[in-house]
Amino acid sequence: MKSEKKYFPLFMDLTQKKCVVFGAGKIASRRVETLLPFIGELLVIAPKASSRILSLAGEGVLTYREKVYEKEDLLGADLVLTAADDETVNDEIYRECKALGILVNTASDQKKCDFHFPAVIEEEPIVIGINGGGKDHKKVKQIRREIQNFLEGKEKRK
Repeated sequence: MKSEKKYFPLFMDLTQKKCVVFGAGKIASRRVETLLPFIGELLVIAPKASSRILSLAGEGVLTYREKVYEKEDLLGADLVLTAADDETVNDEIYRECKALGILVNTASDQKKCDFHFPAVIEEEPIVIGINGGGKDHKKVKQIRREIQNFLEGKEKRK
């Protein structure tokens, strides 16, 4: 058995799936924005939310519940992201997801992730995901920018 986790790049259909996000700050907001074009149902749960989460909820593209985590919030979830400000809450959500067989990503601890969040580029019908294994976010950002610039330049050359 391998001692270090190694993540396989898997593209999956999430259009009929429910994702629950715990936390509604900066990190959660970025991940929600990345997920929105792909996910069927998106529920965000947090005692308070960023203006972006509130705006998206107002537009009806996601559901926001202003509350603290309760175990029942996981019912029906296919995918869970936890980015709460409280590590105890993140740990509890992680443990519950593992017990229930729900794929989980804990933003504050890459060791508590069944999957990583890639940088995403969409160039219909192509979707490109870039991941640095949680180790080099700057390099991922740089490569994403280079690919995006290449694709934009290619469009201009046509």
